[in-house]
Parts: sequence; C-alpha cells; structure tokens
Amino acid sequence: QVQLVESGGGFVQAGGSLRLSCAASGITSGINVMGWYRRPPGQQRDLVATISTHGVTNYADSVKGRFTISRDSAKNTMYLQSDSLKPEDTAVYYCNAAGYGITWPHEFFEVWGQGTLVTVSS
Repeated sequence: QVQLVESGGGFVQAGGSLRLSCAASGITSGINVMGWYRRPPGQQRDLVATISTHGVTNYADSVKGRFTISRDSAKNTMYLQSDSLKPEDTAVYYCNAAGYGITWPHEFFEVWGQGTLVTVSS
C-alpha cells in the first residue's frame, strides 16, 4: 500500500510562486510514475505534470515554462515548483502515483492524495 500526502497549497497573488510537496509512504518501490493533477472550480481534473522513476517529465501546455516537477527518491517526495502563477491556476492540486506491486502477481495500482488548494488572486 502507498499513501500520499500533499502540502504547500495556499493563497498567492498573480505572479507569485508556491512549492507543493507530495510525501509518499508505504511500499513505494513499486511506483513507476508520479504526477500532479488539478481540478479548477467547477471543472474536471486534468493533468499538470508527471515524472517517471528515470526522471522523464511531461507537462501540460498551460504550465510549460512556469511549473517544474521534481522528485527526491531518497525522501520519497515529489515537488511542484509553481512560478508566475495566474488566476486560472486556481484549483485543488492532487498528487498521483502509479506502478506495480513488487510481489506476485505484480498488480497495477494507482493512488491519489487528498488534494491541496491553491488560490491565485488577480
């Protein structure tokens, strides 16, 4: 079992920065990819960025050049550095981890954190 806990959300003015953290606990060695997703008010949850165990990253077009995803394997923690924030970045941000169990039958798993709210004022 893997558990995820996000932190770092809050209120910031447009143009400001926040760093979100996602701490993973449990049997984390089976994780293949971690990512950040967000759900703006009244909208669906969408991808923000992902990072693989090999450090390969992927970003939504809307955050490219402004957000940076990173991962500290020694601390089992993932980060999202969010710069030049815009009001449209306001959302609940969710941490996600996916992978396969380390013991047979190596079942696929996907887990979500509880979410952390980011509010950007204009």
